[in-house]
Amino acid sequence: MHLTVVTLFPDLVEALYAGGIAGRARERALIRTASVNPRDFTRDVHRTVDDRPYGGGPGMVMKVEPLLAAIAEAKGASPAGTPVVMMSPQGQPFDQALAREFAALPGLILVAGRYEGVDERALSAVDWEVSIGDYVLSGGELAAMVVMDAVIRLLPGAVGDAASCAQDSFWDGLLDCPHYTRPETHATGEVPAVLRSGDHEAIRRWRLQQSLGRTWLRRPGLLAGRELTREQDRLLQDFIDNLGIDDPACG
Repeated sequence: MHLTVVTLFPDLVEALYAGGIAGRARERALIRTASVNPRDFTRDVHRTVDDRPYGGGPGMVMKVEPLLAAIAEAKGASPAGTPVVMMSPQGQPFDQALAREFAALPGLILVAGRYEGVDERALSAVDWEVSIGDYVLSGGELAAMVVMDAVIRLLPGAVGDAASCAQDSFWDGLLDCPHYTRPETHATGEVPAVLRSGDHEAIRRWRLQQSLGRTWLRRPGLLAGRELTREQDRLLQDFIDNLGIDDPACG
């Protein structure tokens, strides 16, 4: 997969590959990475990439010409079918389903804005606008790195044990179940007996029930409109009955 970031701070993005899954994925040639800096497409001695907004107001706006030129450069070096994705608070919320959709593509060009935003005309080259949350960052680089990290770990061979991805939170739209490791007994509590039983079917049911229960307690909106299987419905109802509450907000 070819991953390109259009950014004024390529060194910041490079930090993603310093180690961990993303770093190993690049070492194994599972991904090809590049950065394109709009400053390289300016025509003045100061390499100006921003200017004051029309209509007045605080801050500066990224100029359309160098940004479009940088995007064109990135597209020319990317495989056919690679979309241009602008990191933007106006964009589609990024979630696990979208990460899987992106992971199936031949590449991504992620545009990281700065300042008060980008000239609206630059969106003429954008296929997708994506947001990682309702808060303010200094620039789109961190958001682009979040998207890349989520996508890279879904690529075949990126994670040592592919099954671990299938147990991550949000893989199937639910929060993850609790996890434990040694020691078996600690001052803060013990490892649940079912996890020490060796009964794989009982462990599967417990993990599924805990995943459903945690989602109901902490992110009930994820269950809204979701059609549960008969087993899931029974496990969740037993979880709720054991708590003795009807509304997660009252827990």
